[in-house]
Amino acid sequence: MAKQDDKFTFEATVVEALPNAMFKVRLPNEQKTEVLAYVSGKMRMNWIRILPGDTVTVEISPYDLTKARITYRH
Repeated sequence: MAKQDDKFTFEATVVEALPNAMFKVRLPNEQKTEVLAYVSGKMRMNWIRILPGDTVTVEISPYDLTKARITYRH
């Protein structure tokens, strides 16, 4: 069972919108790392729109640092 504390949380910027509610987001580090992110279930249920250029909060698992989940749109 995964805990809430096992995730890294960042504020990232959406770079590109991809099919199937997937996005490329840029993390706020020195290398400007881009990861593949998907929309969380609550945001999908409530029809939250995400556009390129938006600032979002993402959660990244320590097991796979190439994928993230978008949990909040600022």
